Amino acid sequence: MKHTIKILLTIFILSTTLLSCKAKTMDTTGKIKVAASIFPEYDWLMNIAGPVNDKIIPKLIVKNGVDIHSFQPSATDIVNISSADILIYVGGESDKWVSDVLKNPQNPDMIVINLMNLKSAEYKEEELVEGMQTEESETEDSKDQTEPEYDEHVWFSIDIAKLACENLADALIKLDPENAQNYTTRLASYKAKLDLLDSKYKSTISKAKNNTIVVCDRFPFAYISHAYGLNYYAAFAGCSAETEASFETVTFLSNKIDELDTNKVFIIDGSKDKLAKTIIHSTKKHKLADILVLDSMQSTTLANIMNGKTYIGTMEDNLALIEKALN
Repeated sequence: MKHTIKILLTIFILSTTLLSCKAKTMDTTGKIKVAASIFPEYDWLMNIAGPVNDKIIPKLIVKNGVDIHSFQPSATDIVNISSADILIYVGGESDKWVSDVLKNPQNPDMIVINLMNLKSAEYKEEELVEGMQTEESETEDSKDQTEPEYDEHVWFSIDIAKLACENLADALIKLDPENAQNYTTRLASYKAKLDLLDSKYKSTISKAKNNTIVVCDRFPFAYISHAYGLNYYAAFAGCSAETEASFETVTFLSNKIDELDTNKVFIIDGSKDKLAKTIIHSTKKHKLADILVLDSMQSTTLANIMNGKTYIGTMEDNLALIEKALN
């Protein structure tokens, strides 16, 4: 992947002169080019800007259904980022390639919003819970590192979502002051919806009969777990590259299913259910447990968006599934 990115960056640098000439022509239209790396950011943008806004040219970078952990940018993706007036991206390990593009941007006046570097945001360190499969490539040096590794799935924090939306609104107002009232009004309206979503999560999980779920997959939902007191056991950490679970991990999770007496387990979107079926089959009393799919919003396509998928709607769908498992 790193080799591919280097090739793309080379192509980009060689074509900078020609592209900059075209960009100057486009800039005369007065339109604001906004690049969003993943779906949640794109949806926040559309809610603040408005569904019909002829001042904005929105671009979603990861839009072909590929998980962000294995996404490889095209030359077009690199140009869309480098020439953007506003860029909002995660800022985690999975899109570290963006930092390379920003070292020599086509638009030096770009407003950059990094979700992993928002003022006043509270970030959670990556965690390994009991029974979770560790990375085979993990070394003693990586274990002894002094710098904490923060969980990059920050879009599952509603508090961080609100901060990101505030930053987006500020950026739009700076570049389009004539429509400042529109952005301010829409921001307030959307934050109220996020507050309502937050209340739903608090109420639903606090009133549930149980508070622990079993995920036979990666677990990118740590921000939800921490915010609402949701306990979990999972096969892998959120950014794990592992796909095969050890006998110990399978045994641990199957025993937990029996211990918790739950007949529902989870996988995430884009995953196959082979591991979940193996774990379920290894239980003593829940061999007919249901497999539910939580949406991590990491591989959303433009077609999904055209069909009405939204950030809040997806969060509500996930909550409905969690509620089923807890009651």
